[in-house]
Amino acid sequence: MSYPLDIKVLASLEPIAAFGSGRLRELLDYCHTENIAKGTDPFKAHGLEGQSVYLVRGEIELIYQDGNRVIVNARSEWAKHPLGKRQPNIVGATALTDSQLLRIDDDLLDRMVTWDQFSSHDLTAIGHDASRVEAPDDESNKRLLTTNLFSAESLKNGPLAHLPTANIGELLQRIEAIAVWAGDTIIREGDEGDYYYLIDTGRAQVTRRVGGVDLVLADLKAGDVFGEEALISEAKRNATVTMQSNGVLLRLGRQDFLALLQEPLLHKVSYAQARQSVAQGAVWLDVRHPPEYRYDRLPGALSVPLNDIRNAIGVLDKDKKYIAYCQSGRRSAAAAFILAQAGYDVQVLEGGLWSVSAAEQ
Repeated sequence: MSYPLDIKVLASLEPIAAFGSGRLRELLDYCHTENIAKGTDPFKAHGLEGQSVYLVRGEIELIYQDGNRVIVNARSEWAKHPLGKRQPNIVGATALTDSQLLRIDDDLLDRMVTWDQFSSHDLTAIGHDASRVEAPDDESNKRLLTTNLFSAESLKNGPLAHLPTANIGELLQRIEAIAVWAGDTIIREGDEGDYYYLIDTGRAQVTRRVGGVDLVLADLKAGDVFGEEALISEAKRNATVTMQSNGVLLRLGRQDFLALLQEPLLHKVSYAQARQSVAQGAVWLDVRHPPEYRYDRLPGALSVPLNDIRNAIGVLDKDKKYIAYCQSGRRSAAAAFILAQAGYDVQVLEGGLWSVSAAEQ
């Protein structure tokens, strides 16, 4: 029997449970469910690689590489977390009842968690001295985080999908929102590239002059981006973009666009190097959500979620070395950048916990 998937199911899973209702509804479009018949191998058709896989209905038995057998029920604490992450490899599995799996792309989910957790951070001081940021800028930043720029589709396929997470704070400081009107020419064919644009609200049309006639190439809507080609190739604009309605555009200057796509200098270390540093007095810093920390934290780790990292400045001991970690390394990179700017000696566990098996620990 097939069961419909709704946000109540998503809201019971970690770290998805931290999402607001709007984000949960958005994520539904990127979830895939798989019905598993009793007595069959739930991972025979599709493995676990590259996906966060949750048991949302039924009961399965897992056999690990070390010989341990675990029965996981969909109502258990284990089922709230992705299966097969950081435990010894699963070498066998059997559905003890008719069951259902939920699959989400690892990379997309991790990006969404990172941006969502960052959005609840104290934006008045991200990467900057709080005394230099005025309230209007803070409100503008909070509004930016709710725009189409940070939608799941944009994080998955947009030009900023490859933005290093350590640069999120700088992006929010440098991007600007501008009001535009129907008939406004935003980009003119033949001009130098100056800005990268995203349509927050409104509609626009892309045209190119061919044989003295304006040929329509595309119609753009909210969430669409334009202008990046000339910035990356350093060529002149190859088309004209004209607003077809009133609206709001987000824009980022050429130098900022190129600079923010570069990975900032962070000190990344392997698990073996990090473990040696911890043995010499360094401290693990878990920047994930508290339920993730409680489920599979590293021994002796402090819990300082990314959304609270600014509040930890002045509380954490500057005489100590910290090694920040999360699932993939994204959230820890953002946290480490903020702490490093505040004068802390902080490193990042390269690849995050996903790169560390339980056997290595």
